[in-house]
Amino acid sequence: RRIMERAGVPVLSGTSAGITDAKEAQAVAAQIGFPVLIKAAGGGGGRGLRIVHKSDDLAALFAVAQEEAENAFGNGTLYVEKYLERARHIEFQIVADQHRNVIHLGERECSLQRHHQKVLEESPSPVIDDETRSRLREAAIAGAASINYRGAGTMEFLYDQTTREFFFLEMNT
Repeated sequence: RRIMERAGVPVLSGTSAGITDAKEAQAVAAQIGFPVLIKAAGGGGGRGLRIVHKSDDLAALFAVAQEEAENAFGNGTLYVEKYLERARHIEFQIVADQHRNVIHLGERECSLQRHHQKVLEESPSPVIDDETRSRLREAAIAGAASINYRGAGTMEFLYDQTTREFFFLEMNT
């Protein structure tokens, strides 16, 4: 998250580093507002992931997510970030070489999910316009270039159709 922020890639409000304390999570949530998403720092696939809609539920859901993350990844560190209620999941496949050349192979819409696992990917995305597609593509390339990435990878984003804003989610290498 910190690297993407430095590269100018939009990131959701939340913690830039992982946390292990529910009180710290409560403070972050109070600052950015509910709902928030608690998610495992050490892995993905829907494990260690909880949506929190109100303050009273945060401590209990933090504990559940932390235990699940520890069991799944051997790491109970969590992130807290703003949760987008109706976000779309858009990803760009990128390829980069040792000379910092980065190209994209287009985007995929991956919003049809079950238990936070992709069920269907559609390309091109039917929900973004050309201007948004261009901004997403530039962010994906900038993100990969900022870490001197080499090889094929996927830059994943959340897209808010209402505001037309997008945010870095993760990179799968």
